[in-house]
Amino acid sequence: MSFRASRSLILAAPVLAMGFFGASEIRAAIQTDTFDVTATIIASCSITANDLSFGNYDPLSATALDQTSTISVTCSNGADYDIQLSGGISADVNARTMDDDATGTNLLNYSLFRDSGRTDNWGVSNGIDTYQGTGTGSAQTITVYGRIPAGQTTPPIGAYTDTITATIEY
Repeated sequence: MSFRASRSLILAAPVLAMGFFGASEIRAAIQTDTFDVTATIIASCSITANDLSFGNYDPLSATALDQTSTISVTCSNGADYDIQLSGGISADVNARTMDDDATGTNLLNYSLFRDSGRTDNWGVSNGIDTYQGTGTGSAQTITVYGRIPAGQTTPPIGAYTDTITATIEY
């Protein structure tokens, strides 16, 4: 009798093990379906402009005073953009001026350019006098080239300032 009891246990063991280890029901068929996962990358840009400091200007010097600054732009990869620089207090991108006291009476002329040769004026007309670029998804540094022409002897001594608005259109 003990042989029969042992034999029954041996035959029942796999069935019991299936119950303990999560054996699932037997299925008759399998069906599948698919679904799409989508996203649209939009054009996006950010801009940061750094101050341009000319330092000390000598109105008796025969040499123009040149300095540079930078603008940092980060745009979506493939996004085309234009960077515009306003005319400041003069409102004229071709005749920018700094003022010593915001009254508009003591003015110091200067210009902003897109090229190191200082021949391409930087303004606000897209495709004409703006900086054009294409985003890479990473920060891009663009140089602003400034010049105060030599020989401006009429402005009195003092600190002169202007505020330029850098705008990016994309």
